[in-house]
Amino acid sequence: MAACEPARPSWYRRSLSANPQSPILHPHTERGDARAYAAWAAVCLIWGTTYLAIRISLETIPPLLMAAIRWIVAGGLLIALLGLRRERMPPPREWPALTTLGVLLLGFGNGAVVWAELTVPSGLTAVLVAMAPFWMVGIDALMPGGERLTVRRVAGLIVGFAGIVLLVWPEIQVGDGGRAFLGGVVAAQIACVGWAVGSAYARHRGRGHAKDENVLATAAFEMLLGGIVLLLAALTLGEASRLTFSTRSASALVYLIFVGAIGGFSAYAYALKHLPVATVSLYAYVNPVIAVVLGTLILRESFSARMAIAAVIVLVGSALVRAET
Repeated sequence: MAACEPARPSWYRRSLSANPQSPILHPHTERGDARAYAAWAAVCLIWGTTYLAIRISLETIPPLLMAAIRWIVAGGLLIALLGLRRERMPPPREWPALTTLGVLLLGFGNGAVVWAELTVPSGLTAVLVAMAPFWMVGIDALMPGGERLTVRRVAGLIVGFAGIVLLVWPEIQVGDGGRAFLGGVVAAQIACVGWAVGSAYARHRGRGHAKDENVLATAAFEMLLGGIVLLLAALTLGEASRLTFSTRSASALVYLIFVGAIGGFSAYAYALKHLPVATVSLYAYVNPVIAVVLGTLILRESFSARMAIAAVIVLVGSALVRAET
């Protein structure tokens, strides 16, 4: 999943709540409230910092190859750990579907985010990825049986789009620099579309025969299979010949694997078991703030008053869209 570290994974929430072996406990009756809120805080912090880690890893590691290494290692380690615990694994007949989900959620959803950070500052990338709910609502409205667009959601779409225009328009200049920045913006939206389509497919699948799957095992297979597809794409583009490691980039990659992927998903699963979904989903509004602050302080990325206002407008639009979901 960044991420996407992504993002805001309704597929993960719904598949977890549909699993009878993983009941969502009421927060007022669960004695482990403190641990649950600590897990939620960890999700906010971890997934907010992954944008910075991606940016640093890209200093020497090609984008698709970096994403492939991250998800193959994280997925492989999770599968090995779950195997030692003798958890139920998805049977081979489900691997094609999990590969499709891995390509959509991680190949496009995360791979395009990594690509975007080649030309877009990490903090702005996080704000652009906050557009994912807009795409999810739009795609859901087009699907058979999907929820129709309400006045509130249309208003949210308009507000969010206005924020994006305010955010990126002055940055798009004539010349190669402006085109590269615009390419990064487009890549971030491709990531949102991949995440939205993948979430819709996962929701459909989770309501059918896959509703009893082990959630972490499913996620691990998506990581591994999606990572393999990313690796094939990276090799096709010749990224292996450009692979080098520095202390900074290697450390960032290790962080993305163990903290961002394995730690983030584990904390997210724990928080969802003990807190209301509405509470856990607030991480989507915290992530961009953390990413912007870290990018500004550590990488000296520019962040003006105009960008701050635009980011707030985007998040307000996202809140309007999410209010009825």
